[in-house]
Amino acid sequence: MNKVLRGHHLLCVHGFRGMGYSPDFIKKMGSIVEDVRDVDRDFEIKVVAAFDDACMACPHRGQTECVANEGSNEHVLSMDWKVIKHLGLVEGKGYKKSELLNLTAAKVEPADLDFLCEGCSWLSYGVCKEGIGELRKAHGKLTMSSE
Repeated sequence: MNKVLRGHHLLCVHGFRGMGYSPDFIKKMGSIVEDVRDVDRDFEIKVVAAFDDACMACPHRGQTECVANEGSNEHVLSMDWKVIKHLGLVEGKGYKKSELLNLTAAKVEPADLDFLCEGCSWLSYGVCKEGIGELRKAHGKLTMSSE
């Protein structure tokens, strides 16, 4: 069971709480999140700055890019690249889920999302920072900020 996830979705999976762009997207993202959070399963995740498994169910998916609104494709790509760079990953390469979880827990603090996810409509809900905080706690990393 291999997955393809865009850079910024590597962070979204930790904050996902059942909200989304459409019922189909919520169902698809929920399934991805369930697999990622399953501690008993490890599998390969190919990290991309492009459409991924979650995007396939998004109502804003155009033929070749996100069409949510003007500038949305550039915005999601910028978040992808910021996360890929922050985690020290290679775009297009596959990584074990466990490796990505450990890297994220070690390198991402809740406050980092203010930069990594700047402009994201979900950031203001606080669930993403909460999810990263929980990941860090589960992996024995102290959270430097309570944000």
